[in-house]
Amino acid sequence: MTKLNFLLALHKKLSDLPQAEVEERLGFYSEMIEDRMEEGLSEEEAVAAVGSVEEIAAQIATEIPAKKEKNQSQKERKAWKNVLLIAGSPIWGALLIAAAAVVFALYVSLWAVVVALWAAFGGVCGCTFGGLAASVVFFCSGNASAGAAMLGTGLVCGGLAIFLFYGCKAVTKSALCLGKKLCLWIKKCFSKREEKQ
Repeated sequence: MTKLNFLLALHKKLSDLPQAEVEERLGFYSEMIEDRMEEGLSEEEAVAAVGSVEEIAAQIATEIPAKKEKNQSQKERKAWKNVLLIAGSPIWGALLIAAAAVVFALYVSLWAVVVALWAAFGGVCGCTFGGLAASVVFFCSGNASAGAAMLGTGLVCGGLAIFLFYGCKAVTKSALCLGKKLCLWIKKCFSKREEKQ
């Protein structure tokens, strides 16, 4: 039997199978015959060494249903997974909403701390200018001891304002960085979910 006759006969025996499977198998056996011919066998000897068309077709037919059953079981698992997701949605949906609310509350609390620090910075700056202005008033009115106390208070508040400024700046930068990381994490979670689907 020639290679062409062998492939035609095999194609005829596999006609009930999906076209992609048939083409894949025909290509495989065509290459197998060519390899044996390259090893020095004649075309007829190479075809004979591959086996009979009936045996090969029977072997392929037993392999294909196994693949179909595997695909079917995967489809059934996916269907059950969807059913469980839908049935459990009241529970996991509520938990998901609660988790999102906790994350949001923590994020808002973080920004509340940042705003409070900047408010404290503003208050200390106000005390600095108020203390300096009060010291001028007290010095002009002849109350030197009160003026000196106000001047000292204004200078201390000015020093605290400088430290608070750098602290507020660092906390704000950290909060922005954390917010950016949180947004990237949320985006990554949703992009992973889309890739799975």
